[in-house]
Amino acid sequence: MKDLFERLNNHGLFIKIFVVMVISIVTVSVMITFSTLRMSEKLFMDTFSITNSKVINQMKTSFETFSYSIVIVANSLRQSGSVKTFLTEGDVNSLSMTKSYFNMKEQMVRVHSYLDAYEVGITVQGVNNRSYWTSREYWSIEEAELAKHQITLKTYEQPNQLIYHYDDHYVDKPMIVATKALTEKTTGNIYGIMYVAISEADFKQFYVNYTSDGNDIVIVDKAGRIVSSNRNEMIGQQAQELLVHAQEIDEQGLHYKSIEFNGMKQVVLVEYLPSFDMYLINLIDQEIVKRNIIDTKAIVLISISIVASALLAVFIISRRMTKSLTRLVKQISDMSKNDFDHYVTESGSYETKQLAMAFNFMLDELHEYVEALIATQKKQRNAELTALQQQINPHFLYNTLASIKIIVQQGDKEKATGTIQALISLFQNTIGDVSETITVEQELANMKNYAFIHQVRYGGKIHVNYYISPDCLNYQLPKLIIQPFIENAFFHGFNKKSGGFIHIMVGQEADMLICEVVDNGDGMEVNAGQRLPNYKSKRQLFSGIGVKNVHDRIKLLYGSDYGVEISSALGEGTKVKIRLPIIQTKDNTII
Repeated sequence: MKDLFERLNNHGLFIKIFVVMVISIVTVSVMITFSTLRMSEKLFMDTFSITNSKVINQMKTSFETFSYSIVIVANSLRQSGSVKTFLTEGDVNSLSMTKSYFNMKEQMVRVHSYLDAYEVGITVQGVNNRSYWTSREYWSIEEAELAKHQITLKTYEQPNQLIYHYDDHYVDKPMIVATKALTEKTTGNIYGIMYVAISEADFKQFYVNYTSDGNDIVIVDKAGRIVSSNRNEMIGQQAQELLVHAQEIDEQGLHYKSIEFNGMKQVVLVEYLPSFDMYLINLIDQEIVKRNIIDTKAIVLISISIVASALLAVFIISRRMTKSLTRLVKQISDMSKNDFDHYVTESGSYETKQLAMAFNFMLDELHEYVEALIATQKKQRNAELTALQQQINPHFLYNTLASIKIIVQQGDKEKATGTIQALISLFQNTIGDVSETITVEQELANMKNYAFIHQVRYGGKIHVNYYISPDCLNYQLPKLIIQPFIENAFFHGFNKKSGGFIHIMVGQEADMLICEVVDNGDGMEVNAGQRLPNYKSKRQLFSGIGVKNVHDRIKLLYGSDYGVEISSALGEGTKVKIRLPIIQTKDNTII
């Protein structure tokens, strides 16, 4: 037992590292798996709702086109003298009556042509009890019954409106009927009513092709009754709860809402049809849709496989690394504190060799440490500049990788590959010593690579334009001096606006090189005389790290006469002006 404890003590570093790595890998994997499932569900529901919103808009267009055709029919009937005569004249001789019927028929043929694209029946009934039917078989209601029908009475109450009614008089063939009173132009007296009837089976053709299993459409009137649906069992039912949700979504301007309906979790999308005074409601069964898209079992199995592989690799690497380190520690502990000429053996793994070499090198350089420290103090100014640039680079890299992450999640490998290649080109041209500068022409290439990365993400909604004075192309400027402002314009300038432009301008003004980044985005509040925005706000428009560091970096490099100025107004956009000295390419000196 004593030997066992001694062996465990000798390998204590390995055991601690391995245990910590096991706990970390398992914890991270569980969190990533859970987050991936949740994000996949949310991303899918957001994407699905956006797609369905576009489909619903297409449905709405079809309904509005149909309603517009009915409006044309109503106006044509109201303006026709033949129709008015037919519906208002009293008993006359047979010849006059025949002529009246003939003129009425000719007019109705012309009027019906506006609705030839739809299976509808048109009926006109006058105050003289005359009526004309384009097709009695389509809507076979008796004239006497129609005269005192609730549809007719409601039309008389609202003579100036085109009203849509649900008629379930015939259970096997429910109808949607559009009515409009025909009135005198001068007096407004009603002399007849127009009825345009379409069966629910024909009415649903406007949307039935867009439905599928778990993706249903219902149309609800203001009374809460379902007048049409691709699910026949729901037609004619009362759905007050669904009406309340539809009104809430419409009034609050929500994209979608998750509800419990008919014992199932549903995502609801709503579009109000003003011409019909009805709601077009899209019901999406979350469970059915997610089952067909997200393979939870496969994601969990992949995560378990990755964890197992990672643990095996950690075990092998940790064992080899700690074995060499244990030997090295023993050599160092045996060394006398004042015996600085004693070297340790450079053996074992690559990492241990590097540590041994570093230790031996430290002994050789110990006496030069004080001198190096003094030299470091003298170079403090350059060290501060280095720190500033090292803050800018990770800030840019973080946001760029965030863009690539979104593209990868969307499954577009080609866009992801192109974006990564642009990122590689960008960093190949920018990473270097902080005191180095590049030409405006090189910076322009970097900006185009950077803009390409974000335009892939935003789908070209934000246009970037370049206005570079040709005589400035060979001037020098610090690396990554313009990038943070383009970055902020992309990430924060268009949160409310869906798109716009970013202008990048470089030119010479007197003895200064002027770089401007102008956008027409959301804008922000900047106090008078304030060169930079307030960085204490949690909802600031510009990133505090990137913008302030650029300003400080310019001041440290060239003095207080140069720096960054920002002007902005809410809803109008933001203008960033960077003042730099003119640096020629040949001798790299400031003019």
